[in-house]
Amino acid sequence: MNATNQLDFFNNWAGQLTLLVQIVIAMLLGAVLGLERELANKPAGFRTLVLIAGACALLVGLARVMTADFGNIFPPSLARADPVRVIQSIVTAVGFLGAGTIFRRKSDDMVEGLTTAATVLLAAAIGIACALNQFIVAGGITLIALVVLRVMSRVELRRRA
Repeated sequence: MNATNQLDFFNNWAGQLTLLVQIVIAMLLGAVLGLERELANKPAGFRTLVLIAGACALLVGLARVMTADFGNIFPPSLARADPVRVIQSIVTAVGFLGAGTIFRRKSDDMVEGLTTAATVLLAAAIGIACALNQFIVAGGITLIALVVLRVMSRVELRRRA
């Protein structure tokens, strides 16, 4: 590490703390969804959704940092970064995680876990929103998701009864 890189590290502590706060907020919102899934005894629960939301916020935050750093180091013609690709990659990875929560019972041809898979994707999107400083959107969507998960599960239970 040369002297310039060391200086950048120590001068950028506020930016690093900001990213850390974004990740913590994402993880807290993921925890809210995870707690609901845990209480409903679903496959992807508290820890899973906390980690997904945090990982997504970290990945997007680091992509933003890398984009800015590359812009400072390389000429604009060489430093072409596309943070949208990071989000695309996150969605692909989360798709694999969500697929692991979906089960098909052969006995009665029922599919289970679709809601949990959707919640995994939503936790990822909430993490991305936090990394982009969209805290009102992230918090609002978390609350809306809780209403949907809780209210709709009661409606489904009544319909089956």
